[in-house]
Formats: sequence, C-alpha cells, structure tokens
Amino acid sequence: MVTIIPISTKKELKQFTKFKLRLYRNNPFAALPLYADEREALLDGRNPALKRYRHQVFLAKRDGKVVGRIVGIINHVSNRKEGTNYVRFGFVDFIEDFEVAEALVHAVEEWGRQYGMTAIHGPLGFTDFDPEGMLIEGFEEMSTIACFYNYPYYPEFFRRMGFEPVAEWAEYKIFVPDTLPEKYLRIADIVQQKYGLRIKRFRRISDIVREGYGHQLFRLLNVTYAHLYGFTELTEEMIEYYIRKYVPLLRLELLTLIVNDRDELVCFGVALPSLTRAMQRARGRMFPLGFLYLLRALYSHHAKVCDLMLVAARPDVQNIGAAALLFTDMIPQFQRLGTEYAESNPELVENQRIHALWSNFDKVQHKRRVVFARNIQ
Repeated sequence: MVTIIPISTKKELKQFTKFKLRLYRNNPFAALPLYADEREALLDGRNPALKRYRHQVFLAKRDGKVVGRIVGIINHVSNRKEGTNYVRFGFVDFIEDFEVAEALVHAVEEWGRQYGMTAIHGPLGFTDFDPEGMLIEGFEEMSTIACFYNYPYYPEFFRRMGFEPVAEWAEYKIFVPDTLPEKYLRIADIVQQKYGLRIKRFRRISDIVREGYGHQLFRLLNVTYAHLYGFTELTEEMIEYYIRKYVPLLRLELLTLIVNDRDELVCFGVALPSLTRAMQRARGRMFPLGFLYLLRALYSHHAKVCDLMLVAARPDVQNIGAAALLFTDMIPQFQRLGTEYAESNPELVENQRIHALWSNFDKVQHKRRVVFARNIQ
C-alpha cells in the first residue's frame, strides 16, 4: 500500500532529495541535484517564491521506504494572466510503479481542489528557474543542469492516467563553427554603426552587480519571456535572490551583454561549461569533494560542451541584428575553449524567433519535453 505524506521539515526535505539521488545515482545521463539547492528551493524563508505562491511537498512511502515525491504549486499570478485555475505539479519522481505515480498525482489534485483548482499541469516549478517539462525523447542524451531528466516510464504513466501534452519544447546540439560567418560579421558592424549597440565589458563579476546590470538582466527576462508558456514576472525580491544565487557562478568570457547608446541592457547571452559530469561525481554534496569537481568544470580551460543558459533580447532590437553581434562575441569564446557544440536547453516549439537564431548553424534536435495536463473536476 502506498501512503502519501505532506512534509515541511528540513529532515523530511533531506529525504525528498535523497530519493532523487538514489533513483538516478547509476544513470549516466541525469544531472544530479545538490542537497542544499533543493532544500533551499523548498524551504520557507529561503526562496522568496514560496511567499508568493502556495505550495505543498509530498512524499510517497511504502513499508516505510520512500518510493516517490512531488510538489503541488498554485501560481495564482499565472492563473490570473491565463484565465485558468491550474494547480502545478513539479519536482516529481517515482519508482517504476504506476500505483505510486497515480497516488502522487491524486494527492496534488486533492490539495488543489481545496483552493478551487479545476485542472492540473506540469512538470512546472515556481518560476522558469526551476526545471520544467517532462522528457519524452532523448533519454540517452546527456541532461543539462537546467533541465528535468526522467526515465521513459514517466510519460508512459502520465498518458495512462489520461494526461495530454499542452506545451512542447525542443532541445538542440548547436555545433560551433570553425570560423565566424561573414554574414554575422557584416551585420554586427551595421548594428553597431547604425543603431549604436555595443558589447559591454567588465573586469570582475562583482562590477556587473555594482553597476546594476545584474538587475537589468533579470528585468530584461521579464520583458522577453513574458509571452512564454507558464512564465510569470520575477519580483524585485526574486531578482535579488537570483543575483545572489547565480551571478557569482558566471564566467566573464561566457557572458555577453549588449547595451545601447544610453547604456541600457538590450540583449544578452549566458553560457556555462557543462556541469553534468561534475554534478554526477558530487553525488548531491558540496563537501568534501563536490565543490572541487564543480569548480574544476566551471573554470576549466577546455570545455567540449557548453550549455546556453539564457539568451534574451528586448523586443525593439530583435529584428535589427542584435543576435549577430551577440554571436560574434560568443563564438570566439567557444572556439578558445575547444567547444564542439552548445546545448540550447528547452525552446518552445512555437517560438520561431528563438529557433531562427540557429538557422545559420549546423544543429541536431536531440531532445523533446512536454507539459502534461488534465481536468480534475
């Protein structure tokens, strides 16, 4: 018999993360999470999103052993924007047992009904900085640290429960060219001369925050991503949280900021060397050796694979060639690192503007993921 238990304590949250690590510890494709990161994401007082959105964490147990986990989330901001009454499910994992999967989903649905929710969808997190979308293709491809990896039986079970896909993402391997395309060089020169755009350089990561570009970066995400499925605007408190959490991890040479003649951030690209192998070796722990594996991967002089973490452009520069200027700065950095290809991370299939960015590159679409939904009335 499967028992579903609502949880909230630090000890229980440790069990929550330990289950994920145990389930995937021998999987060569999954990027394993860190204990500290998952606990912080779900611990009241740490993650400001928890103050804005209602949530409940659940564990599934059988004979006293954890066999599954899930988080129910009510994002009332997204619901108001879309005119829906969805309860989200996220951070979901379970053994290969349909009864366990069904019990977890049922717990979230029952919880959501208490607050007037009439449908369920996921996997989604509190914000777009949480992993989202269930893998349905590419199970033997390396996951990235930004993505949710799952076994093939996950989508099989959700379809069996009557869920249907309501959003779909594609992921690409984008191969780094040996030389910069002449077309990009020509367009980059035009946008600098005609529109006054330029690359903003920094000597230290701390200068980015001190001069206010950390805040501008996340505010630009609010503008650029506003129309995407499930996206909700980051508050100033969330922006401060993400600046503290992520900006110190950036590599200057893999961060390209483009400003206009008023020094306003209008476009940027962020990449990192792939940290998947390092996360696997860390096995959920920063100490005693986990931080060394991560630092070695993050600051390596050679990175066969880099992850494109974020790319964004203000609407008024999206059609004037800002992307060409972005790539003329980023590609040489990949070449210096010996990068063979970059991982695009998930892109909504209907987002033709982002797909068009890779039209002049050799690429392979190697993964797909979806958000599933069903009514719960």
